[in-house]
Amino acid sequence: MARAPRKPLPPLIVFLLRHLAVGAGAGVLLGLLCLATDLGGLRGLLFGSGGGPLAVALFFFGLIVTFGSVAMGAAVMGLGRPRN
Repeated sequence: MARAPRKPLPPLIVFLLRHLAVGAGAGVLLGLLCLATDLGGLRGLLFGSGGGPLAVALFFFGLIVTFGSVAMGAAVMGLGRPRN
């Protein structure tokens, strides 16, 4: 049976998803930089704990949620600006 073609996503949803992806990428980049430089002994703390992979996953999840939300919020607030 053939599927019906999908309707494209509304432009505002695409706009938000694009900014979410940029913010999430920035969060992952910051997390990798923190682990690579062992900022404040964070790498030793994360990998030295009993739940190493879970601690790292939660660390990155927090960064992705935070930076993604900030990027989306900034994008929405910037919508009302007049363009010259």
